[in-house]
Amino acid sequence: MSEFPPIRKAVFPVAGLGTRFLPATKSIPKEMLPIVDKPLIQYAVEEAVEAGIDTIIFVTSPKKRAILDHFDSDVKLQSSLLAQGKHDLYERIAEIVPAHVSTDYVIQKEALGLGHAVWCARQQVGDEPFAVLLADDLIRAPQSGCMKQMVDEYYATGAGVIGVQQIPASMTDQYGIVAVEKNSDGRDYIRAIVEKPAPEVAPSNLGVVGRYILPGEIFRLLELVRAGVGGEIQLTDAIAIQLATWPLMAHAFDGVRYDCGSRKGFIRATLSYALEHDELREDLLAFFKNANEVN
Repeated sequence: MSEFPPIRKAVFPVAGLGTRFLPATKSIPKEMLPIVDKPLIQYAVEEAVEAGIDTIIFVTSPKKRAILDHFDSDVKLQSSLLAQGKHDLYERIAEIVPAHVSTDYVIQKEALGLGHAVWCARQQVGDEPFAVLLADDLIRAPQSGCMKQMVDEYYATGAGVIGVQQIPASMTDQYGIVAVEKNSDGRDYIRAIVEKPAPEVAPSNLGVVGRYILPGEIFRLLELVRAGVGGEIQLTDAIAIQLATWPLMAHAFDGVRYDCGSRKGFIRATLSYALEHDELREDLLAFFKNANEVN
């Protein structure tokens, strides 16, 4: 049993407009766009549940009711599936949220940045350490999911954890960037974090991806920070202050990340996951072969 408080709650900021996918996202939240047969947000929630999280908190907007509906029970649909003998489909619907997991939501009235979105969940989270997952970053891990890997690191050290990956040096102005130093047991501890620095001043090429384990104290720090890059309240700026009082590790996760906030990343994720489906793989491979021959 770990001596550190458990990570039980996860915040999912899902209030964004998804403008890169317009007009599809005019009425459908981008987080509800399907990767094969599951909406993007469900993959992130499953990752959190695998990590032992039992309270899911959505920070959303009034126009994104579809996300809450997806994770709510639908007795009529479930009864209909059972009556038709479609037990496999019934189980897939019934298990969208396991019985031991609860969901909650809070409305972000204005889109003032990721830091503000996380701050909106302060009453639901309280003072305990918690996770933050951005559904745009779909991370496919060969064994334990990215958040499970990070929770294990937290329980081993008591430190906060931020998911990172190496990015091209030319792309540092699109990410939060961390500078790290190894301690005696080989773990990378963050000594600096900067939001979207230009390549010529970036402290490294380790880019932050959408996975965090943070202390409850971060809410107080978010109240202190002013609007930063892009005129928004940046979570990165509060984390930079947090470094003075609570150690944070950079976790280079085991897995493949798809940036589903972009169309290219979304399509790559869809194809990758589709090729893992037995009933789709052969048809897709034949389609690719024929397309190559035609071209």
